[in-house]
Amino acid sequence: QSGPVIDMPVPASFNDITQDPTLENYIGWVWYEKEVLLPLRWLQDDLNTRVVLRFGSAHYYSIVWVNGVQVVEHEGGHLPFEADISSIVQGSPGIPCRITVALNNTLTPYTLPPGSIQYMNDKTRYPKNYFVQNTRFDFFNYAGIHRPVVLYTTPSVYIDDITVTTASSESVAMVHYQVSVVGSTRYSLSLSLRDQEGKVVATGDGPVGDLKVLNPHLWWPYLMHENPGYRYSLEVKMQAQANGALLEDTYTLPVGIRTVHVTSTQFLINGRPFYFPRPHQHDHYPYAEEIMDLCDAYGIVVIDECPAVGIKMPESFGNKSLQHHLVVMEELIRRDKNRPSVVMWSVANEPASDLPPAAYYFKTVIARTKALDPSRPVTFVTNVNYALDRGAPYVDIICVNSYFSWYHDQGHLEVIPIQLTTQFENWYKTYQRPIIQSEYGADSIPGLHSDPPLMFSEEYQKAMLREYHSGFDKKRKEYLIGELIWNFADFMTNQGTTRVLGNRKGIFTRQRQPKSAAFVLRERYWKIANESSCLPPIMKSHTLFL
Repeated sequence: QSGPVIDMPVPASFNDITQDPTLENYIGWVWYEKEVLLPLRWLQDDLNTRVVLRFGSAHYYSIVWVNGVQVVEHEGGHLPFEADISSIVQGSPGIPCRITVALNNTLTPYTLPPGSIQYMNDKTRYPKNYFVQNTRFDFFNYAGIHRPVVLYTTPSVYIDDITVTTASSESVAMVHYQVSVVGSTRYSLSLSLRDQEGKVVATGDGPVGDLKVLNPHLWWPYLMHENPGYRYSLEVKMQAQANGALLEDTYTLPVGIRTVHVTSTQFLINGRPFYFPRPHQHDHYPYAEEIMDLCDAYGIVVIDECPAVGIKMPESFGNKSLQHHLVVMEELIRRDKNRPSVVMWSVANEPASDLPPAAYYFKTVIARTKALDPSRPVTFVTNVNYALDRGAPYVDIICVNSYFSWYHDQGHLEVIPIQLTTQFENWYKTYQRPIIQSEYGADSIPGLHSDPPLMFSEEYQKAMLREYHSGFDKKRKEYLIGELIWNFADFMTNQGTTRVLGNRKGIFTRQRQPKSAAFVLRERYWKIANESSCLPPIMKSHTLFL
């Protein structure tokens, strides 16, 4: 027996599709089902063809059936998972393939992000069995099949994984590769690396090796070079004999040649100091692969963060949570490890890292992350006191969130300079590591004006930014390597007395219209970019906000 059945687009968050408030705020199990017809050649009893069902992401806990047979379970809302369904669909030509998904968006102390269910037992105030989902993060707990669902095939012997790392000098680069093949130990591999003109610049064979590239085009961030986001194409071809047939599998991987290095005061990309002057695109979870592709192509630098936001409860630091956190980091790194835009991993945002179990917890997570990918620095974002943070000793870069003159000292912009300076000096004196101001900002309501500036006005948001920027400019000369305003655009949250249709700290509205602060940020970022002398030609017909 089922409840109400409605059409639901995929991908989508089911919360925002209808006008039904019960669906918008629904917590628990929902079911998706769809029948599809597969190509006949997929359905033949062919031992050499593998049929795979892949989900880009589904939030939060998923169980998937094909033709009534369970094929996969997955925990976590922002990373892909897949299942080999060959044995279920092959040998049944003409029969529709029925895909059924049970999805539960309930968050517990052991999920990422964590949450808790609170039952309201006062029957004089609440209906029977009434409960609410409590969370410790400031965004709406959207749910549904959020990213594309695809069916694809491979040979029974296939390329399962490719790992690429790069090293370079001015005249030569080395592209180290490792290829994993599944289904047989008897196969051959050939690799060719092509530039953007299609010219082969290096070749190789075997599952592990190095490709030497002379006079390489390096991958540079936007505004650091006149040709940002340069990528080569690595074509990997596999051949194998199986069941009396010659099997071939080919995969083409975009490759950006670039290096990342951290000193006690700088973040270096290709040996040159890089500064992170960017607005946050709402983070705290891995973004869709299509967005990451654009970042690679356009030279947009990414700090890739797992969905470990709001780890506040002591039970969320136990072994159950830790083991799941390690799995999530492994999934994230497997997905994004070859992306040149990803320059650093972030394992959490604003955890209660001053609690005693946080030391072992973050030591373990960070060590595992470094073991999976030694080529990138690792951090997490903190908002606890520098002297009490038990996870900070294990990070490569200090990322600190602070909202001076907003969540405390409300309206008193004059305290920002001293509080900001004290914050930076305390952190650097303690850890001797570069610092990123990973969040700062103020809410503003578009069209709300006040002179002198008052909270929630556009003028207050602008005035706060200028106070922060003055402090940033002093420390940029020393060890400050980035300033990430919160946030690029307004976004939806749970309802609350401090949230007017969501969080309004965006410099753009949810409809992507600029507030006054957007022009302050554009002027500042352009000024900082000018210091590198790598600006693109000015476009007279239009301007682009970055």
